[in-house]
Amino acid sequence: MTGLRWGILATGGIAGSFASDLRTAGLDLVAVGSRSQESADAFAARFDIAHAHPSYEALAADPDVDIIYVGTPHPMHHQNARIALENGKHVLVEKAFTLNRAEAEDLQRLGAERGLLVMEAMWTRYLPHMIRIREIIAAGTLGEIRVVTADHTQRISSDPAHRLNALELGGGALLDLGIYPISFIHDILGSPTTVRAVGRLIETGADAEVATVMTHEGGAVSTSVSSSRGAGANAATIVGTEARIDIDRVWYSPTSFRVVRPDGTVQEEYSSEIVGRGMQFEALAAERLVRDGMLEGDILPIAESVAIMGTLDEIRAQIGVRYPGEEADRG
Repeated sequence: MTGLRWGILATGGIAGSFASDLRTAGLDLVAVGSRSQESADAFAARFDIAHAHPSYEALAADPDVDIIYVGTPHPMHHQNARIALENGKHVLVEKAFTLNRAEAEDLQRLGAERGLLVMEAMWTRYLPHMIRIREIIAAGTLGEIRVVTADHTQRISSDPAHRLNALELGGGALLDLGIYPISFIHDILGSPTTVRAVGRLIETGADAEVATVMTHEGGAVSTSVSSSRGAGANAATIVGTEARIDIDRVWYSPTSFRVVRPDGTVQEEYSSEIVGRGMQFEALAAERLVRDGMLEGDILPIAESVAIMGTLDEIRAQIGVRYPGEEADRG
């Protein structure tokens, strides 16, 4: 343990979940920053936090803070993470990491220049069942991986003003929900060599459904589906030549899985038993990286987060989604 002192930038629902899991893990949460003193004070009282700041800049300037978790909406991630880095703080930035690849590359560059950890808070990567899955794959149990499938489908508000439907807030199924299967596919198969995407846009211009078919090195294929208008199985499967892994609902949260042989024999069963939601594992990983003097994550390197944003850019280009302020030419 490094004894890092955590600050939380934002006071919304995801920030509350993260703060709760920091407390569960016994980590040192010392400060929170909001756009108003009232909101910061309420959050600080809820989680017994010593310092409540009325601005993100004040949080970033707090000398008692070593690392900042950025939990604002997607369009603010880049600017908010920059504020933290420019004040000498390590950052853990909620997924999707940024709005696009260009913003992700800028944070990667700034972190390297300042000698600070820049890490995407894709909490699923750090959950115990995902750690075990990687061990199984590394041992060769599945043989050659040929297919990965995953979906993230939820019934969320159809109100055009809801954050998930508002383009100015980075709304759409892809960045909120699709990021999970796309990141999972990158984790198992690496960056795609080809991307094919289809989607349905709603009246606000945001995507309500997105499906992808991608190919990867060695000819492996992947499929993903995301939707904000209906709840599906939310399961995932990794198919190899010697066995497959079936990950149960909800695959991106602490859950169970089975390793199944081609003849249907169950070779291994795994069930998660954790305390809290599970966001503490990414925080513990960040502390370990800083302790070991590493500025690149091993489970999710910043270069991979940049590549994932590139894949999301390509998917958005194919389905016709562009956020306000983005340049017409994404390169």
